[in-house]
Amino acid sequence: MVSMFNSRTFGLAAALTLTGLSATALAQQPQVPVLVGGEADYDACGSQGVVRGLDPNGDGFLAVRGGPSSKYGMLDKIYNGMIVNLCDQRGSWLGVVYSHETRDCGVGTPWPRRQAYSGPCRSGWVYKKFVTDYAG
Repeated sequence: MVSMFNSRTFGLAAALTLTGLSATALAQQPQVPVLVGGEADYDACGSQGVVRGLDPNGDGFLAVRGGPSSKYGMLDKIYNGMIVNLCDQRGSWLGVVYSHETRDCGVGTPWPRRQAYSGPCRSGWVYKKFVTDYAG
């Protein structure tokens, strides 16, 4: 009976450890780049959005993630009222380019070739529910 208990305990511990490792591995995945451009006659990012609907009594921020899923690691935090450039979309996730300062991110002009954003601002993925159209 004791050996059965020990083997079950070991099996449960091993399963929990593997589950923990897989969650850690997912959070450490390589980032999924935000793609911009691809149209010679249009801005690199088609529109802008504003962050809205975050509960000020909750955590009060929207996580910017390294990929289009909550399983990717958090890169940054943005808040209600912040304006972001909407550049890419995968399902319910938006690829955004933004700056915490008032800075030109370089996406308001055409980038003829579709490519990963590589400018002076930050980029990442946010959950679409908390971003509404602002301009574009």
